Amino acid sequence: MENTYNGWTNYATWRINLEFGFSNDDNYIGTDAEELKEIVEDSLEDACSNELTLNYALAFIDDVNWDEIARHIEEGE
Repeated sequence: MENTYNGWTNYATWRINLEFGFSNDDNYIGTDAEELKEIVEDSLEDACSNELTLNYALAFIDDVNWDEIARHIEEGE
C-alpha cells in the first residue's frame, strides 16, 4: 500500500488520527476499525450543529482507512 499523506493512506485518515489523538491514547488499544469509526461518528453527531454540517463531516470520514488507524494503535506508533 502506498502512503500518500504524511505517511498515511490519505488526508482523511491522517487528519482523523491527528484530531482524535488515537496514536497517543492507550485507551484505544484493542479497539477495532469499526469501533473507531463509531467513536468518530458519535463525536461528530454531538459536535455538528446542523444536518448539513453533519452530512459533510460523515462524507469526509468515508475516506478514512479505519484498519490503518487500528493497526497504528496496536503497533503503538
